[in-house]
Amino acid sequence: MNRCEIAPPLGGLRGEVTIPGDKSVSHRAVIFSSLAEGTSSIGNFLCGEDNFRTVAAFRRMGVSIQEKGDNHLVIEGRGLEGLLEPDDVVDCGNSGTTMRLLTGLLAAQPFFSVLTGDQYLRKRPMKRVVKPLSGMGALIWGRAQGEYPPLAIHGGRLQPIAYDSPIASAQVKSALLLAGLFCDGVTTVREPFLSRDHTERMLPCFGAELRTVDKGVAVTGRPRLKACDLTVPGDISSAAFFMVAALIVPRSELLIRNVGVNPTRDGIIEALRRMGGDLQLVDERLAGGEPVADVLVRGSRLKGIDIGGALIPRMIDEIPVFSVAAACAEGTTIIRDAQELRVKETDRIAAMTAELTRLGALIEARPDGMVINGRERLTGGKVLSHGDHRIAMSLAVAGLGAASPVEVEDIDCTATSFPGFWVLLGRLAGFQGK
Repeated sequence: MNRCEIAPPLGGLRGEVTIPGDKSVSHRAVIFSSLAEGTSSIGNFLCGEDNFRTVAAFRRMGVSIQEKGDNHLVIEGRGLEGLLEPDDVVDCGNSGTTMRLLTGLLAAQPFFSVLTGDQYLRKRPMKRVVKPLSGMGALIWGRAQGEYPPLAIHGGRLQPIAYDSPIASAQVKSALLLAGLFCDGVTTVREPFLSRDHTERMLPCFGAELRTVDKGVAVTGRPRLKACDLTVPGDISSAAFFMVAALIVPRSELLIRNVGVNPTRDGIIEALRRMGGDLQLVDERLAGGEPVADVLVRGSRLKGIDIGGALIPRMIDEIPVFSVAAACAEGTTIIRDAQELRVKETDRIAAMTAELTRLGALIEARPDGMVINGRERLTGGKVLSHGDHRIAMSLAVAGLGAASPVEVEDIDCTATSFPGFWVLLGRLAGFQGK
């Protein structure tokens, strides 16, 4: 059955968990390894559906990618000039990262390609990458003048660009930096706030020349990329579900191992601490250029806060589960400047407002966020994922803070980012995981 019932645990959540590899880092490791010369090894790769869409795309372009045991890939790179024209449409599934980053890459290739996706991805905006790429000379067609997929790309020679992005988006930034690799000269991308910087951290490991500029980053084109070995840190977006779960369930003490705590991604930890959450970073270290730590979380009495501005890009994917923490906190939480949630896999502001309201939460949706009045316990009931993996997992966490069981429907979507989530949560909370 494509549903799961979550019952409030009798005691706290205790023990240790290890979460899967970071989805964003896994995508980029495949892309850059495929463009490098030589053999790269990727450890702790996230074996989720989204990442395998990127793997499948590069296999279709002639790259040899082998799966060697659990969460380990070996990639024979073809160099910057070595990709082959796909012999069919490239299906990106539900992965916006795959589509947007590949749009930047394919715009610079000497061949024709078509990108499509599932019913949710075909509703997501693409002009944010199509417009600046067109300014570099790219020829890209899509529905509604390039706003929606499928996208047809007639690749060719591009010119470098200095682009001031109106939004802080790692996908836009990375798409343009990928296109810039194939240009003669320097491509510069500036943002209103710093978005996640996995691309900037990883590309130099392969030999690319990047430098920081005011509010942005610049890449020098035509580098000779060389293969390297990488280990992917654990995904903080996946860890966030267990952070919030341990905070809202009394008497919890949970150690979450090997979490990537990149400062452009750790906004959820800052926000939860501001609410009064007891979260400690243990054994801080570096892995493949990315900061990593174990996160010790204890059950806490949370209080409402206001969040917005530069904090939002650092926790944009975690806001659905943060809204669960807010619904279980004392007082009012206001989330501002998060309009990007409207154009994710689903409208996450509308979805979380509707589903948490079913569980008795007091929420007002706003164009750029939510106002959430916390209550001591949520109620039980049936809720829907809207086909969105982060909505499904956030609602499961809400079930742990409810007074009676919560049934989440349409949960298979969680495989896109967190295979095994239901089994792991069930083991901790004492219910039968899917």
